[in-house]
Amino acid sequence: MGSTDKAIRLLLAALVAILYFTGTINGLMAIILGIFAVIFALTSFISFCPLYLPFGISTLKKKK
Repeated sequence: MGSTDKAIRLLLAALVAILYFTGTINGLMAIILGIFAVIFALTSFISFCPLYLPFGISTLKKKK
């Protein structure tokens, strides 16, 4: 997973947290987005996304 991919995932997770704590989202939407935020943060920290594997996606820059 590339650094840009990690940064985007962390920013999305932070955005969901901000929306939740400011009361903008609540109920079922908050739970669903919260689950996605946790998944985004975890995959960013471990630098691996299981959904990329079956599709052969890699966001790492190729070495020359």
